[in-house]
Amino acid sequence: MDGTLNDLGDYIAKALAGAVTGATVAYGELTLTAEASEITKVVTFLRDDARCQFWNIIDVCGVDYPGRARRFDVVYHFLSPKQNTRVRVKVQTDETTPVASITPVFPGAVWFERETYDLYGVLFTGHPDLRRLLTDYGFDGHPLRKDFPTSGFVEVRYDDQQKRVVYEPVRLAQEFRQFDFLSPWEGTDYVLPGDEKSKAN
Repeated sequence: MDGTLNDLGDYIAKALAGAVTGATVAYGELTLTAEASEITKVVTFLRDDARCQFWNIIDVCGVDYPGRARRFDVVYHFLSPKQNTRVRVKVQTDETTPVASITPVFPGAVWFERETYDLYGVLFTGHPDLRRLLTDYGFDGHPLRKDFPTSGFVEVRYDDQQKRVVYEPVRLAQEFRQFDFLSPWEGTDYVLPGDEKSKAN
């Protein structure tokens, strides 16, 4: 399977030289890196080429790397039912440089691009309706950015007693993201109460 994906990646990289800058296969999945300015050309080729036939769009999402100059990856996932293959396409952008919308090629990307804009602040040119999707219209910031604070903002809810929407400060119900994911079945560095019995002869 990896050999087939490597061949497909090489084929796409050669056909789109300059637009696709790399192709890698990891964990049985093909990932293409592309220039953000060429994303429409890349996804059109992936949809229309007889060897690709990636007709279904699965997702468009973002990833934030605040240490990079171009801090955002915009990640596209496509499926080819004919080839029974998936492909991931990544492009890089920053907070001010927009990425061309792929809605003329895949109309279903309208919702995915709106979600990426809402949660990361990535701008898409040519999008027919680029506005917030999951947060309130007056919401300040983009909540999936790594530098987004977890307190100091307001949350919106409907108050049944007041019969209106109310704004309240965000309250964290627990300590700031301090989770212990260790499982007693996998073993820990400390002894849980009762575990000393299992180690006794």
